Formats: sequence, structure tokens, C-alpha cells
Amino acid sequence: MRPLYPPPAERSAELRRRFAEEARSERPDLSTLCLLVGAEADGTLDESGMDCAQVELDELAGQLPFRPGGPRAWAVALRELLGERYGFRGVAADYQRLESSLLHEVLRRRRGLPILLSVVWMEVARRAGAPVCGVALPGHFVVGFGPADDQVLADPFDGGRVLTGSDAELLVAGATGAPLQPSMLSPADPLDVVLRILNNIRAWAATRPERTDVALWALELSLLLPSHPARLRFERAQLLVQRGDFLRGADELEAYAEVVAAVDGPAAEKVRQQAHAARALLN
Repeated sequence: MRPLYPPPAERSAELRRRFAEEARSERPDLSTLCLLVGAEADGTLDESGMDCAQVELDELAGQLPFRPGGPRAWAVALRELLGERYGFRGVAADYQRLESSLLHEVLRRRRGLPILLSVVWMEVARRAGAPVCGVALPGHFVVGFGPADDQVLADPFDGGRVLTGSDAELLVAGATGAPLQPSMLSPADPLDVVLRILNNIRAWAATRPERTDVALWALELSLLLPSHPARLRFERAQLLVQRGDFLRGADELEAYAEVVAAVDGPAAEKVRQQAHAARALLN
């Protein structure tokens, strides 16, 4: 597999403008946001490629039976189409590949992380009129069909296997050691899904010191979301210093310290010391 590198600066700026605009729209489109992430990761993904990905999702939706029935019937129909006929699923090795977090590559390879495979399931099902949502179980993303009181869960990473109540409990227990709570079955907001995808990309880059470029753009896209953890600004400043951009990193550390000072003076002072140390590296 060829290495994936971000696009030129002008293209990147346009992608980020569109990403921020879509994220702040009244009803953010999940597939559009995911493809914009993909274009920021892969400079070869142009407008035609993004359009082709959307068309593929439309065409897959057109192959589902018309209103197959209740939640379980929808889950089975998606499993038969995506998991069995087209072979969408995941394997352990997918966690080691950046492509596994990029929608256009998941559509091409029919492999990916649980959350990206779930995006495929959700987008195909939504286009066909299914009552579907993402369900962010701790450690493992799945999809849910139907209302909360009659919800049927499916695991796209396992080819769309329809889950029993005990299956979901085992997934949660395996990830957290704690029992399944009703709140864990709440529908995932599209922007939360995108943030979680970007967090996965950052986690991939964190184990590869040579790919701080990936960590940086993933952080910067996260910061364009209307709601994001404030600590991401601190992480971006640290990453800039790590990449040798000492002056900008120090400036951002000091700006973050001003925010933190209102609630935690000692922590703010530690951040200021980091900013001072970053500036000293300029000498």
C-alpha cells in the first residue's frame, strides 16, 4: 500500500473551510465530513473521487429490499448485502492501517475499523429509509436499528452480525470490565462520530513518530468542530514544538496557559514553563 500524504496547502485550506462549514450546518452530513477527512489524509482523493464514493453509497442503498420490515429485518438485510454479498468486515490487522479510518479507502478495500464500517452501514441504511443510528459502545462501535425500546444492534466489524443482549454486554465487559448501562445505547451524534474517527487517526500517528504530519492535521480538523475538548489546543501546541515549530508552539502554550489560569493556577504555571523551554530551543 502506498503511503498517504496530505494535499497541497491551497487544497488543504479549501477542504478545511468546507469541513468547518459542514460541521456547523444545521444537519451535518456524516459521509461528507468523513470524505473531507479522507481528502485531508490522501492528497490523491479529488472531487471526482469523493463524488464516486457518494454514488457508491447510493448504489448500495438501492440494492436493499424496499422496507423489509422491523428493526431486525433491516439489520438482517444490511448484513446480507454488505457483510455477505460485498464482504465488508474487519480484521485485527486493520487497526494498524491509516486507510482503515478513511471512508473512501474502506469502500475500496471493504475493510476498516468498527466505526468506519459502521459509517458505511449507517449511510447505506439511511439512504434506504431505515431507522438507524450509530451506537458508541465503550471500545467498540456498532449500529442500532429501530427505537430505543425495540432496538436491534449489529456489529459491522463482524460482517453485520446481529447482536443479542448478552453479546452487547460481553463487548462492554471486555472493554471496560463494567456492566452495560442503558446510556451506552444512546444514538451517537454525527459530530461525535467524526471526533472519534479523528481520535483514532491521532492514536495511529502517535505510535509512528515519522508521521507527526498526520497527527497535526487530525488535531487541526478536530479543533474545527463546534465542540471539542479544550486540551486539544494544548496537544497541538506540544506537537508544534515536537515538529520544530518552537515559536508558534510557545505562543500557543502561553495562550492555553491563560485559559487554564482561571481554574488551575499551578497547572497554568507548568504550561508557561513549557512555553519558556520551547522558546529557549530557538537559541
